Amino acid sequence: MEKTLNRIHPVSDPEATYFLQVSWEKDLGTGFGVILSDGQCAWTGTVSEAEISREAADMEMNREKYVEELKKALIAGEESAGKYNFAIS
Repeated sequence: MEKTLNRIHPVSDPEATYFLQVSWEKDLGTGFGVILSDGQCAWTGTVSEAEISREAADMEMNREKYVEELKKALIAGEESAGKYNFAIS
C-alpha cells in the first residue's frame, strides 16, 4: 500500500492547517482511502473505483484524465501547491 501525507490550508479557513493522508493499493483509479486531520480530530473515508468513474462521467471528463487530476490535487504535494484549492465543510 502506498501513502502520501500533505499539509493543506483550505480556502474556507486559510489560517487553519489540515493534514490529508491518501492511501491506495495499485493506483488511485482503483479507489483510495483518505484521512483528514486538524491535529485534534480526524475524519476518514474511502472512495471506490465506481465513485471515481461516476464523478468523471458527471464532469464529462475522460476517466484517465480525471484520475490524473486527482493525483495532482491529492498526492502531488509541493509541485501542485497553489494550483488546487480545498474547502472544508
